[in-house]
Amino acid sequence: MTRTADPYDLLVVGSGAAGLSVALGVLANNPKARVAVLAKNDLSEGSTKYAQGGIAAVLDAADSTESHIADTLNAGAGICVEPAVRAVVEGAPEAIRWLIECGVLFDHEGGDLHLTREGGHSHRRIVHSADATGKAVELALEARIRASGADLFEHHNAVDLIREKLPQGRQGRCIGAYALDRRDGRVHRFAARNVVLATGGAARVYLYSTNPDGSTGDGIAVAWRAGCRVGNMEFCQFHPTSLYHPKAKSFLISEAVRGEGGLLLRPDGTRFMDEYDPRGELAPRDIVARAIDDVMKREGCDHVYLDISHKPAEFITAHFPTIHAECLKFGIDMTREPLPVVPAAHYTCGGVLTDLAGRTDVENLYAVGEVSFTGLHGANRLASNSLLEALVVGAAAARDIAAHMGTVPAIPEIAPWDETWVTDSDEEVVVAHNWDELRRFMWDYVGIVRSTKRLERARHRVKLLKDEIDEYYGSFRVTSDLLELRNLSTVADLIIRSALGRRESRGLHFTIDFPTLDSIAPPQNTILVPKNFSIRRVD
Repeated sequence: MTRTADPYDLLVVGSGAAGLSVALGVLANNPKARVAVLAKNDLSEGSTKYAQGGIAAVLDAADSTESHIADTLNAGAGICVEPAVRAVVEGAPEAIRWLIECGVLFDHEGGDLHLTREGGHSHRRIVHSADATGKAVELALEARIRASGADLFEHHNAVDLIREKLPQGRQGRCIGAYALDRRDGRVHRFAARNVVLATGGAARVYLYSTNPDGSTGDGIAVAWRAGCRVGNMEFCQFHPTSLYHPKAKSFLISEAVRGEGGLLLRPDGTRFMDEYDPRGELAPRDIVARAIDDVMKREGCDHVYLDISHKPAEFITAHFPTIHAECLKFGIDMTREPLPVVPAAHYTCGGVLTDLAGRTDVENLYAVGEVSFTGLHGANRLASNSLLEALVVGAAAARDIAAHMGTVPAIPEIAPWDETWVTDSDEEVVVAHNWDELRRFMWDYVGIVRSTKRLERARHRVKLLKDEIDEYYGSFRVTSDLLELRNLSTVADLIIRSALGRRESRGLHFTIDFPTLDSIAPPQNTILVPKNFSIRRVD
């Protein structure tokens, strides 16, 4: 795809369900709109593709919207923004309808959609496509965007957002972004009247993660540098069950395995979840992850087991064909034996502050999906609410962009990327070393169970790393690895600062120094404000 100097009506950074739903929604409202999508890797290579479980939606007469809302609020441990929860839950049936219209083939039972159940849900309400729902959604949306006439730029890393220069050194609206073409190694400018960040989360800030390699917090970092507030970065969700195998690269074992009767076992084969929560294996993810972490520390074991082999083999292979096939590659047959599992960083519940149309603190800049903080997830995301949020807020953002597209003023000329004083690096080992060090101390000091001493140690380490990375960034030509490391160090700093600021244990944030809930009422979300905070507010 050839770049042009003409501004786009819409520039979407990210190509998962969130970004593509915005792009397709804008084009549906205005087929003549000029739309560009930047994908960090191949168009389909993002977190959406790897989402196994499904999408939560009230579609059964025995279920209710109020029940879904209650389950979400309960999982969020008291700090969900209730209007956000209600808006997303109420938008679920329309989101499912739109996906079916786009060609997503969900599983059926008889003439109705098959609904499964996951931890934290009081009813069966998870719409799914076997155990590879994200892949089905991503492929359908990818086919649509490729046929839409949008300009698609694969293998492009966002470097930074561009804001309009105003008198007296002030910054105005977002007017585009600089992005590195990983194939030619050059940074290019993309002018746009509206920019949407849909880059996913930051789980790769940790040593062990279920996320693809590209989940390095890019959108959160560039938005922070551009002047946007971020919220609730201390709430990093660790998926309780990733496959424990040296070659599995933290392959995720879906929540639905426990939803369909899978049991968590100690190495000696005894169950333990009933000792930690009356809901047993169906407790919310934060409780299950901490229980597994506690058992591993008490027993001195490297992993626990998840066993669904008591179910008929035909049931297992029908419901979990992808997981079954993947485990067989490593010599593990889940129809006959338990799966070795460990927790791994999975989902970023905090992010860039937005309203329910995805609008951020910076005019004409939107954030949708895992990169954002709408208030839906609170202190802990309820299973299968993530794709739902991406779709519902993505549709709202598309409507807002389309409604205002004709009123956005012309974009001023954007200067090309300046590489006058930089050279090619001859010390790439520095990037690799810092990358490894950052992710290791985040895992050790800012993981499932925290303490003030560990967090202070992490804060000191990340400051030293950030200073070194910033000096390196200013001296050498940018590379994909350097951009990701720069963003990860920014996100790590935001997580640590947020965790130190929360002097209680709530949801996904558990600290041994403050093991109970704070008595402050109402409980507060953690909001960090950058030095260049914009005047516009979204709360």
